Amino acid sequence: MGLISNGSTIFDNGSMASGFGGNMVFIKKLTASASATLSFVDGSDGVVLDDTYKEYVFTFNNMHSSENGGFQFNMSTDSGSNYNVTKTTTYFEAIHNEADSASGLSYKTARDLAQSTSYQILANEVGTDNDKNASGTLTIYNPSSTVFVKHFIANFNSTYSADYTVNSYIAGYGNTTSAVDAIRFQFSSGNIDAGDICLYGIA
Repeated sequence: MGLISNGSTIFDNGSMASGFGGNMVFIKKLTASASATLSFVDGSDGVVLDDTYKEYVFTFNNMHSSENGGFQFNMSTDSGSNYNVTKTTTYFEAIHNEADSASGLSYKTARDLAQSTSYQILANEVGTDNDKNASGTLTIYNPSSTVFVKHFIANFNSTYSADYTVNSYIAGYGNTTSAVDAIRFQFSSGNIDAGDICLYGIA
């Protein structure tokens, strides 16, 4: 029995449908436990990140850091030997603090990339208090293409170290026509103490 929205089934037999009608097929879940990095490598330990799907979605649940730092990612074209794909990106965020004394919406030039191989920030300076974390989604389009650059879009909400909620919007592309076959996630400082990442393919 499926859940129905606007006359379309969005959940049936363990598969969710994307907003464009495709099934969201679960591929792999990684759970952090004082992990320096979490990596999804095509063909390794059940991970699929190839031309099976043209769209892949990562979901992030309660990513908690051992130190104040940004949650970030990078891509690889050599099965994870190097995570250094050249990227051009945008980054803006909305903020509001618990005291209701500060809020804002702004573009963050310090967190975008211009033809850089650096890791891309997804959630900036996530706090280390026991209840602080970052959660969100990252979608990567056609990573196995050997013709086009690799577009991605991300949306995260995180608890900033100074007691703010921060809603971050990130988009850009990996400027490579080589197939992207591995993706790594980490904090800019410290380990991923807890949290899980799930990978789905859109059929």
